[in-house]
Amino acid sequence: MMTAASQNPSDKSARFLKLLIFMMFATFAMTTDSVGTIIPDVIREFRLGMTAAGSFHYASMSGIGIAAILLGFLADRIGRRGSILMGLVLFCVTSALFAAGNSFGLFVVLLFVSGLGIGIFKAGALALIGDISASTREHAANMNLVEAFFAVGAIVGPALVSLLLENGTSWKWLYLIAAALCGLLILGTILAPFPRPQTSDEEKADPRDAARMLGDPYALFFALMLMLYVAAEAAIYVWAPTYFAGYDGPNAALAAFVVAIFFALRAVGRFLGAWLLARMDWTMVLAICSCAMAVLFWIATAGGRPVAVFALPATGLFMSVLYPTINSTGISCFEKSRHGSIAGFLLFFTCVGAVAAPLAMGAVGDLMGTSDYSMALGGAFATLLAILCLWNLFRQPVADRLARRNEQDYGGGAPVPAPPQTVPRPAA
Repeated sequence: MMTAASQNPSDKSARFLKLLIFMMFATFAMTTDSVGTIIPDVIREFRLGMTAAGSFHYASMSGIGIAAILLGFLADRIGRRGSILMGLVLFCVTSALFAAGNSFGLFVVLLFVSGLGIGIFKAGALALIGDISASTREHAANMNLVEAFFAVGAIVGPALVSLLLENGTSWKWLYLIAAALCGLLILGTILAPFPRPQTSDEEKADPRDAARMLGDPYALFFALMLMLYVAAEAAIYVWAPTYFAGYDGPNAALAAFVVAIFFALRAVGRFLGAWLLARMDWTMVLAICSCAMAVLFWIATAGGRPVAVFALPATGLFMSVLYPTINSTGISCFEKSRHGSIAGFLLFFTCVGAVAAPLAMGAVGDLMGTSDYSMALGGAFATLLAILCLWNLFRQPVADRLARRNEQDYGGGAPVPAPPQTVPRPAA
């Protein structure tokens, strides 16, 4: 029987924790979402093909995925603070080590290890969002705000890389800046007042939780949705710079900023998404946005680069609400004492999509001798997601489970105030 051993923190503490989580997501987004801007320079510097150069993306996503599936349970076992600190320290150290490297192989290893750190602290942060939310609806709104700050980092990172390269400075400075910011986040995590986590009297979290979730249709349903989403998203932020490389047609000057515009619209859309979810059913929001995204992909594919220069970045406005809403709703389908485990499980499948899809796109581009087919493959993934979201709208497969969890975990949405745990150590 689960006991509500923890309650929501005070408003002041919750605001500080939200700010801390916002900055965590913005900081690691600066690095993970800059790879598309870095890859063309890496291709030239190390004379690589698209598939090999894509290792800059595959390495970090693989690390995140492995940590999520094997270590996501740590957020439930040692507490949110402990898992967040562990991941932040690992991410900080590996980012700082970029200053000492000059070989492609070393960079790939560092990206993989930094991905492990991201996977650990992200699972803890995602579980913490549930702890400081007062209902499943508020959970989805909070997740959209968190992902909005992720989108801000995703704008700043590529822009910073472009500025560094234009001034003849190495892109490695991006990782050194991220390491410095991460040091501040470590200090904030040590000092922050964390809520006491809910615990289960039946069993403690362990790595087998992920294996058990493989048999849960709700977990698999949201995992599939996330895989399709990141597959479509990766087509733009990983391969769009390569797709537009050398383009000198209409609006060629705009092509250089396609990824930046995409991330800017995605950031705006996530703030808008939090507003929409407070007024519309989440299934309707997902259906509308996923269909609009798929249509824009096919418009870009049919019109070629002159049209794609407008259509591809415009997908960001509709993609914005998809990931945080799918992720938060999937997590909300499980009791709070397992939020770390389910967050890690979903993050793993997110990374599977983020690795497999760009790899397939790079391989198709190499095979066909053009990245046009990479964008078409992204459109196929977007279409599959739209179909799944429409099915979700009309069948409402998780409505009963969400209502049950909202009642049991949040008391129907009414938060119960309690003083936070102020001792700066991992919660047991």
